[in-house]
Amino acid sequence: MEREGQFVGESGAFLDAVEKASRAAPLHRPVLVVGERGTGKELIAERLHRLSLRWDGPFITLNCAAMPETLIEAELFGHEAGAFTGATKARAGRFEEADGGTLFLDELGTLSSGAQERLLRAVEYGEITRIGSSRPQRVDVRIVAATNADLPKMAEENRFRADLLDRLSFEVVTLPPLRVREGDIPVLADYFGRRMAAELEWPSWPGFGHLASEALNRHDWPGNVRELRNVIERAVYQWNDHTIPVDHVVFDPFKSPWKPREKPVKAESEPSEPQAGNIPAAATEPVPVTPALDEVDDMKEAVEAFEKRILETALAKSRYNQRQTAKALNLTYDQLRHSLKRHDLLGS
Repeated sequence: MEREGQFVGESGAFLDAVEKASRAAPLHRPVLVVGERGTGKELIAERLHRLSLRWDGPFITLNCAAMPETLIEAELFGHEAGAFTGATKARAGRFEEADGGTLFLDELGTLSSGAQERLLRAVEYGEITRIGSSRPQRVDVRIVAATNADLPKMAEENRFRADLLDRLSFEVVTLPPLRVREGDIPVLADYFGRRMAAELEWPSWPGFGHLASEALNRHDWPGNVRELRNVIERAVYQWNDHTIPVDHVVFDPFKSPWKPREKPVKAESEPSEPQAGNIPAAATEPVPVTPALDEVDDMKEAVEAFEKRILETALAKSRYNQRQTAKALNLTYDQLRHSLKRHDLLGS
């Protein structure tokens, strides 16, 4: 989503996450934002900054996954001239740039062990040392970090420093995926549709037709709000008649009868020419979470997927109170717990 600071949605799970971030914003403490890709983690980070006492200070961002491991420490903490090959002059790092403001670290789970160790010292003591320098300097920076990784599990497996995780998780804001944000898909679709129609200078917004609305509600949205925005903007742009509701959406823009075929990768031991019996079976695409009725080719799998989505939606609607969820679904508490365990949802 655009970094415009605007939140759109009315589901309880989503509003709870926004409220949690708002309450933590005034505190000078680290906050960890957790969520799937496209759920709006950077918007939450901006909200934490705008509602803090640092609102007029810098808001500096760094995508940790976008930096090579050899450069991430220099990017974060800066370096002196001659500190390494190519360092012809001294350069301030992101910590110095964020002094008096907020530093947002996206994709935190990709940080190297060396960077994690330096980051821990910066969080604990408010001090950083440029690469190639022996003189530490104090910085006043609030850390907000985001990830879609399971950091507690990574800490258990010694792939992420447990002490750093303890320091950064003063508050953890977990953003719900779009598929459990009850009622938010049509709200967001209308919002993005109106914006695109205005950009195309349509005289009015006709809304969405029945077929498009059904398809939008049926889709599982693995890319969450970011994917929804792309789908909506594409649908409006491709619709040629602004006098009738938009009634066609394309989820996969790469789908085409003329899509180039991928050549199978051959193992070194395989012969150069395919031999009978050695041709690998074509990979099958995963079944959507809730496929259309005329698309179901495995009834048991489709029923299981639909049951899981019912549970996820009911949990979100009841704000993850399992007893309220059981009551809403007309189940006993034990029956609900059994279903949640079967679908690996007990952590919800």
